[in-house]
Amino acid sequence: MVNPQKSIRLALLAGLAVVPLAQAGDELLDGINAYREALADGNPSELVAAEGEELWKMPRGPKNASLEQCDLGLGPGVIKGASAQLPRFFKDTGKVQDLETRLMTCMETLQGIDPQAVVKAGWLKGEKEKMAALVAYVVTASNGHKIRIDMRPPEMKKMYEMGKLAFYYRTGPMDFSCATCHGDQGKRIRMQELPDLRTQAGAASGWGSWPAYRVSNGQFWTMQHRLNDCFRQQRTAEPIYGSDATIALSVYLAATANGGKVVTPGIKR
Repeated sequence: MVNPQKSIRLALLAGLAVVPLAQAGDELLDGINAYREALADGNPSELVAAEGEELWKMPRGPKNASLEQCDLGLGPGVIKGASAQLPRFFKDTGKVQDLETRLMTCMETLQGIDPQAVVKAGWLKGEKEKMAALVAYVVTASNGHKIRIDMRPPEMKKMYEMGKLAFYYRTGPMDFSCATCHGDQGKRIRMQELPDLRTQAGAASGWGSWPAYRVSNGQFWTMQHRLNDCFRQQRTAEPIYGSDATIALSVYLAATANGGKVVTPGIKR
């Protein structure tokens, strides 16, 4: 089996040996994008999604029930197009929820699984690992759909403003904000292009391609995982899983991306 990390490292070394640095950066980025496109026909996330489908249909928890009646906003059991319209305000909980917090609600009400079992688990361990698989299954059913976030409820508008504030809020020892990396056109970090998440096109490119399979570590990451890692990279306090801070940021990004195309699961560096 080809090792993705080794292939990219070798390409990097070979490229730097024969061309100027700026040109090498452009050519290597093209190579990484080509590699990403090649993976798209056999996206490793498909294996995770298959596990998620099994979990969706499997009776679990104290109530020994499946998630097949979970309402993600389009009716009990409907997953096609559902994640393209999340986050959204749910009347039954009185909350704005993203995909992961909504799945936790379904796990609690239908299966009797304590949400804290997910919240307290390590990334890609225990119930968080199962959550990642469920997310992969659900988002695959929205691939190709348009992002359609309903911003009419006042609760959504409040979350949007909170998310916008969080996006520009500078924190940590390096005084970084989300906008430090994602607030200008044409930025890169190493070989990774950084979309300008203030714009519709940039937000659609970023939000619309997460959750995603990360080639660098061979893992499928949910959006909650990705946002948490952004805070980690800022060297600041990492948010509680499923907290209002993460959902508010998601609302801001998703609403900005409205009308864009969902390409999930994505493939990232």
